[in-house]
Amino acid sequence: MANSGEEKKEKMKLYSYWRSSCAHRVRIALNLKGLDYEYVPVNLLRGDQHSPEFRKINPMGFVPALVDGDVVVSDSLAIVMYLEEKYPQRPLLPPDLHKRAINYQAVSIVSSSIQPLQNLTVLKLIEEKINPEEKSAWLNNVIGKGFQALEKLLVGCSGKYATGDEVFLADLFLAPQIHGAITRFQIDMGPYPTLEKCYEAYKGLSEFQDAVPEKQPDAPSLP
Repeated sequence: MANSGEEKKEKMKLYSYWRSSCAHRVRIALNLKGLDYEYVPVNLLRGDQHSPEFRKINPMGFVPALVDGDVVVSDSLAIVMYLEEKYPQRPLLPPDLHKRAINYQAVSIVSSSIQPLQNLTVLKLIEEKINPEEKSAWLNNVIGKGFQALEKLLVGCSGKYATGDEVFLADLFLAPQIHGAITRFQIDMGPYPTLEKCYEAYKGLSEFQDAVPEKQPDAPSLP
């Protein structure tokens, strides 16, 4: 049973946007660790991320940002690793060093080689400076190249999930990336059977399904 100090502790706050894959990763981590938090929406389309209030929390103007008492952490990987170290329940890293390295590689591919090249800023720039038709070709190239690398990396070590039969760090980054690729960009997953298998397995986990964009409080209401 929590002591009185813990009971009075202010909830963590997650500054999030419903469709952000970066925020999506953190929501999964919070759910897996059973942590209660307050969801604070930041509307990226409206420009809330540029407000002076939010810039005090994250000067880069990106979501997600986590406020845990006096601690403020931005960047999804930094947040997830902070949660992993402070709240060790339900570990997100395997004990095996080789599998850890594979998790780190998968995370790097998603967070460095795919997501930054498909974010709103980049896509808007392509539409304005080149032409709208080029956006589709750009997305297919960026996501396809990343997914090919992930497929090769994981095909020999995956089980039910990315690196075995337990969920680990790589899964937190794969799930939102694949979800967005399918629902937003209509990417065919046929060439990536390992990734598709993992994605289907995530559908059976409440911690993953409760974190999907469509279930967030700031998601647009369905007609």
